[in-house]
Amino acid sequence: MTSDLTPRQKSVLDFIISHQQKYHMSPTVREICGHLGLSSPAGIHRILNILKDKGFITAEPGKKRSWRFAGELPGRGVPLVGAIAAGTPLEAVENFEEELAVSPSLFGCDTCFGLRVKGDSMIDEHILDGDIAIIRPQEQIENGEIAAVMVEALMPEATLKRVRRTRVSLILEPANAAYPPLLFKGPRRKMVTIIGKLVGVVRRE
Repeated sequence: MTSDLTPRQKSVLDFIISHQQKYHMSPTVREICGHLGLSSPAGIHRILNILKDKGFITAEPGKKRSWRFAGELPGRGVPLVGAIAAGTPLEAVENFEEELAVSPSLFGCDTCFGLRVKGDSMIDEHILDGDIAIIRPQEQIENGEIAAVMVEALMPEATLKRVRRTRVSLILEPANAAYPPLLFKGPRRKMVTIIGKLVGVVRRE
C-alpha cells in the first residue's frame, strides 16, 4: 500500500516502476531528477532512502542504476534483449527489443530474459533457428547443462552451448555433429563467462 507516501514520494516510486516496465532497467538519479524537474539530487536521495526504509524499493551499492522496485512489476513479461548464436558465436545485442507476453514464473524465474537463436548447432536439443532461448542469469551451472556463454576473445559475442568441465578443460559442446566443440584448456578456461542457464525455449509460428 502506498497510502502512507507523500505525493512526491509516490511520484518517484511511480516513475521507477514505469521506467523499469518500459526500459527493463532502473532509472538513474539524474533521470529521476529530470522527470521531476529538479536540478539537485540531494532531495531525491532523501526520498529514495525513505522508500527503501519502507520496503518499496531496493538498492545495489556501487551501481549507477541501483534503485529498483522491490515487488513484482505489474504485467511483467520476459524481455527479449537480443540475439545469440547457435552455430558460430554471434554478437549478442543487449538492447531491449520487445517484451514476450509470458511470465518469468512459468520458467521458474523471478528474473529471466529471452535471446533469439540464430543457427542450427543445437538442433539435436530441439533448439531451432529463430527460437527464443529463455535464460536465467547466473554465473555457475552444473556440468553438462546448456547455457548462454561469452568468450573473451570474441567479445561482445555470445553462443548457446552445453557446458562440460573436466579437471583441466572446459568444453562448449554443440548439439549437432556438423559443428566441432570449442575446447578451452588451462588458463584459457577463464576466457569463458557464463551469462546464464537455459531454462526454456519459446517457438513462434
